[in-house]
Amino acid sequence: MVARGEIFPLFCGSGRLTYGLQALLRKIVELCPSPREAQAELATRAGLDQMVELKADDDGPLAALVFKTTTEPHVGELSFFKVMSGQIDNGAEVVNASDQKPEKLGHLSISLGKERFEVQRLHAGDIGVVAKLKHTHTNDTLCSKDRPLQLEKIDFPKPDIAIAIRGATRNDDDKLGEVLPRLHEEDPTFVAEFNAELHQTIARGVGEVHLDILFERMRRKYNVNVETEQPKIAYRETITGTGEGQGRFRKQTGGRGQFGDCWVRFKPLPRGQGYAFENSIKGGVIPGKYIPSVDRGIQEAANRGILAGYPLVDFTAECFDGSYHNVDSSDIAFQLAASLAFNKIVPKARPVLLEPVLEVAVTTPDEYVGDIMGDLTQRRGKVLGMDPNAGRTVIRAHVPEAELYKYAAALRAMTQGRAYHTRSFISYERVPDHEANKIITERKQDKEEVHA
Repeated sequence: MVARGEIFPLFCGSGRLTYGLQALLRKIVELCPSPREAQAELATRAGLDQMVELKADDDGPLAALVFKTTTEPHVGELSFFKVMSGQIDNGAEVVNASDQKPEKLGHLSISLGKERFEVQRLHAGDIGVVAKLKHTHTNDTLCSKDRPLQLEKIDFPKPDIAIAIRGATRNDDDKLGEVLPRLHEEDPTFVAEFNAELHQTIARGVGEVHLDILFERMRRKYNVNVETEQPKIAYRETITGTGEGQGRFRKQTGGRGQFGDCWVRFKPLPRGQGYAFENSIKGGVIPGKYIPSVDRGIQEAANRGILAGYPLVDFTAECFDGSYHNVDSSDIAFQLAASLAFNKIVPKARPVLLEPVLEVAVTTPDEYVGDIMGDLTQRRGKVLGMDPNAGRTVIRAHVPEAELYKYAAALRAMTQGRAYHTRSFISYERVPDHEANKIITERKQDKEEVHA
């Protein structure tokens, strides 16, 4: 019944204090199916797009899935894998099915807690560990060279809870670039990267507790301490009206001067359309070689924004008239002219601020539905609907990203830890005017402090 998924035994214990572990291990042996009784694993024959079923059979083709990677001092990288089919001898040469690169499995071992014991052979169903594989990572398949097989990859949860981190000291900051990729290798549900726009390193995990555990591991294992802060929001700007006008740049310094002159029309585009440039010049009033410079000047100005320094998106710029000088005109002159046109016209085209909006799905016991919906509304959320099912309800809503910082903790407090949520990006939407005014003011104050 356990093998068929009809009964799910529940055991109490403590991993930290080792209470109940022996009883758990005995029941795993007693109740759980052996690898030979498990369902067949699906694999793809490399290059043939052909699916095959693999049973836990020593006589079958070799296929072993690397499900975990970790690092130990004085040892290096350790790869944990399960032999789904076939058998592996100590010192065997295999290939990574992803790129057909060879690997030698020296010092083949099994792991018991923190200890490892070298073995001469691993059989189908065994879990092994090997050190210092050169080309292999988590979710890769090890197989024989003459019969390459790719096992289905583990579908890891999407890391969607974000927090900004920085090293507690300059030394810690210097180590982050080396340590963060290692943590991702050990735990694929953790990702971290530097966001050049926000000037922050953004770490993402599947939950706030998950991130706290990883930061503690970073401190304990790699001696790197981090400080956390709220991630900045990647706002955008756009226009809601149209406008047209002239951008003219002229500079004379005694020798050859600089001259560029363009007339540009700006119009809004539907949300998510990005940027489009139209060349409507007739009669060669601006030579074709300078048109890309007009386009480039507008894009550079758009990246600097007009309201609060956020990139301007979802608009079209049409260059329809202008003039040039045979001697003084140049690429840089037309770039500057286009930038002047942008800065003069866009403020008159009713610019507004946009914010990222996420789709949030909260799964909760029915008794907390009212509290959660009220909280989402206070966070400027729009409830889309509810799906009740056997005492639990899934609430779907669109909520601005700026309102979701530490939401997991708030949800735990509201529901005694009985609810959870997922989130995903949907679109950029207009920020209400009263909120936009606060954001613009704070942004300007931040810039003044930086330049002070």
